[in-house]
Parts: sequence; C-alpha cells; structure tokens
Amino acid sequence: MPAAAALALGFWGIRRQDSLWSDEAVTYEVAHRSTSDIARLLAEADVVHGLHYFLMHAVFALWEGGTVALRLPSVLAFAATAAGVGLLGRRLAGPRAGLFAGLVLALLPSLQRYAQEGRSYALVCALMTWGTWLLLDALDAGSRKRRAARGERRSWLGARQFGRRFRWAGYGAVMLVACLVHAFAVLGLVAHGVTAALSRTGLRPWAATASVVSASLAPLALVSATQSGQVSWIAAPALSDLADQAVVSAVGVACALLLLSGRTGGGATAAVGVPALALPLLLLPAGLLLALSPLRPLYVDRYVLYGSIGLALLTGAALDRALRHVPVLTPLRARGPLRGPRLPVLVVAVASALVALAVLPASRELRAPASRSDDVTAVAEAVREMGAPGDGLVFLPARRAWVLATPDGYAELDDVALADSPAASGTLFGAELAPAVIRDRLIAQRRVVAVRDVFGEPRDSTGRRDAKEAVLRARFEECGTRRVTRAQITVYARPGHC
Repeated sequence: MPAAAALALGFWGIRRQDSLWSDEAVTYEVAHRSTSDIARLLAEADVVHGLHYFLMHAVFALWEGGTVALRLPSVLAFAATAAGVGLLGRRLAGPRAGLFAGLVLALLPSLQRYAQEGRSYALVCALMTWGTWLLLDALDAGSRKRRAARGERRSWLGARQFGRRFRWAGYGAVMLVACLVHAFAVLGLVAHGVTAALSRTGLRPWAATASVVSASLAPLALVSATQSGQVSWIAAPALSDLADQAVVSAVGVACALLLLSGRTGGGATAAVGVPALALPLLLLPAGLLLALSPLRPLYVDRYVLYGSIGLALLTGAALDRALRHVPVLTPLRARGPLRGPRLPVLVVAVASALVALAVLPASRELRAPASRSDDVTAVAEAVREMGAPGDGLVFLPARRAWVLATPDGYAELDDVALADSPAASGTLFGAELAPAVIRDRLIAQRRVVAVRDVFGEPRDSTGRRDAKEAVLRARFEECGTRRVTRAQITVYARPGHC
C-alpha cells in the first residue's frame, strides 16, 4: 500500500505543466550529451552528480519522454523508498507500524516535491532506505540474541559467518552507490555507525565496511574538492531553516521517547529498535551540516532529504503504539458489526484520509509551476515575447541554465558573449569571449535582451559582467523589464529606438 500510494502521488501532475526549474534543466541538457562529453564535463564541474547524469543519459537513450522521462526515475525511487520504509517499520515494530511509516513518508510534502524532480535526491533516499534495511539485516545476523532465537548450531558457525560477511558486503555496496549518487549520503553512513554502536555487536564490522566505502570514495572526494567553488552560493542557514529542523527534530525525539516508554512489539528480536535506527538518521546528517555552517555553509535541506526516513519510521511506530493504547477502542471492539479487527482497520483508513486531506493543499501547490524557485520554460517564453529576431542576448551572470532545456526560445537571438556552447566547451553553461570582445560585439547591437539572476547566484569574477553592464549603461536605454520567478528580463535599445 505505501508503494502504491507513492506511485499515485508521484505520477499525479508529474509534468507540472511542462515547467522546469534550472537544476532540472542542467540534468536535461547534460544527459543529452554523449558519454565522452559527460565525462569531460565531470573533470571540470558537477562530479558529485556524475553517476546520476550517466543514469539519465541511459534513460533518454531508451525513451525520449521529455519531462516525464526526466522525472520518472525519481518517482520510481519514491515508491521504492515508501516500500522500504514500510518494510523496515514492519520488521521493527509490526505490520501496522510499517503501514503507518510508509504512508507517512509518502505523504510528506518534502518527499513529494523531490519525487517529481529530475535530480538525484529521491534516488539517494531509496538507496539509503535499502541500505538501512541491509544494515539491520547484518546487525540481526550478528546478534547473539537472534542466533539463539534461531537455534543456531556450532557446526553451522562457518556458514553463518560467511552469511554475515556477505550481508555487510551488500550493505557496503549499496551505501557506496548512494554516496556516488550524492556525496552527502556519507552522512547517512555516519548515522548508521551510531546505530551499529547501539547494537553492541555491529560496530566493528560497520567500521570495516565504512572504511572500505570511504576509501572507494577518496578519488571522488579529491576531484570534488577542486570544484568546491560550485557550492559558494550556499549561505548560512536562515532562521527558518533552523526552526524547521528544530520542529522536525522535536517531533522525532518525542516519538522516540514515547516508544522508549514501553515495548512497541513486533521488533522484539531485532538487534536494535526503532529509536536506535531512526533517530540518528533523522538528527545527525542535518545536525552535522548545520554545526559546520559557521566554518563553511553547506546546509541545504534537500542534501539530507533522507533524514525523512527516520522521521517516518518514528512517527509510524509512535502512531501504532498510541492507537493500541486508546481506551475508547477496547469497549468498541466488542460491539456490533465493528467487532474484531475491523475497527482498527476503519480507524487507520479514516486517519489516513484525514491526513491526506490535511496535506492536500500543499500537495497541489507542489504540482504548480510556481512551486519552484524558477521556471526556465516561463523565462524562455518571456524572452520570446520581448525579443525580436536578430536582437543581441546577454546573461548576467554568465549562467545559461535558462537556455539549456529550452534552446528554441533563444534561437532567433544573437548570444553576444558566447564563444563555445556548453557541450563544446566541456562546461555546464558554455565559455564566454574575453571582456574586450564582448564589449565590441555589444556596441555593434541595435537592441539587446539581458537575462539577469535576481538573486541566488554569485557575480562573475572575470570582469565579463562588468563589461556588459558598462556598455548597457553607456550606450543603451532601458525599454522594458519583466520579472519571471527569479529571472529579470530587460530589453535595451539605442537611445530613441525603444
């Protein structure tokens, strides 16, 4: 049921009126390059997204399905995450807790958002979920309590040992892929270390596995260190970020305290309980990034989206326990047609429907183009309406995310500063001419369309933006400006020719 709910929510409004925000536009354009061009790009930028770009290249090679193909892997990953969280909850706290946990995850607006984006965050959640399952499997296999419960014989010790090593190897492989899809998945590995320590039997094999994963990631870390300027746009966490994380953490801790106040059932033979597994995953990744912010701001909520797995597990198990202790259910079970297990089923159905209705407005808003910080499709349409064939075109700063997935909107304009296209230059946004050349080419134009990032992007440090702005101020007059999401489109013309 959680997987089905996630699939339904994932496909609902998946096109988002064919809108794309700029990060998705980057994925779309890079995925349509050749594999050699993608590899060339990764040596210069976005190496942390490299595996995802190759995956999307394969998707588009199989099916040129536009925005649906771009977002389909994320939808499927969303369903896999909901299914895995449901199974984790069932294994640790019983069937109803698993159902609640899976449905909670599927209904979370943050998960619904990234289930419909052509980026890697939903894939990381799926890999983290099943990596957590494999971790629990390995911890259970190494638990003396589990071996005693299974009546393990001494003669089987060697086979069991091999089985445990195989489980740890599987866990390490999945976590390595998760970290290759997005580097900050390594913080989930750290959270798993806390869970392994709490199990009292799994810390040493976890440490060995984590060491292998870390060593395998070393080449990626070295290359990504040379590209650290790409995250220079990240600012210190806002008060709203801190408040959101505080609320989520408080909910998780409250659920954990409720679970620790008594037995939750269902997971009595597991090596760890729900709090030991879920609370580190909820608190540590986000907490570590926030703690590092005074030294180097790196906190962005989507980078640690997989913390929602912990929140869903804690909430699902807490709801299950609360439902089993609601006094009104005891006398009602013995009455009339609701006798037996039918009342809990009815309560679950009604509660799920009420929660779904409560999050419906947010869910609908997420499927509107305005739900993202920008929309490259809307920007291209505005440029097409405001510009005329033969007009000059400049970007300030020189970040051509606006044009990557919608080149037709700019086809009749002359990109004055462009020296080589993104694919030809092996870069994300193309290579620009020298400032002096840009100046001369701008002076030769009669009309110019300027596309600016209103906020969120650093200024060019090469003098090209200053050269563009100086010519526009000195030689042209402003004819009109339109704001489209976080882009500002301005048309300039020679004095008296607007």
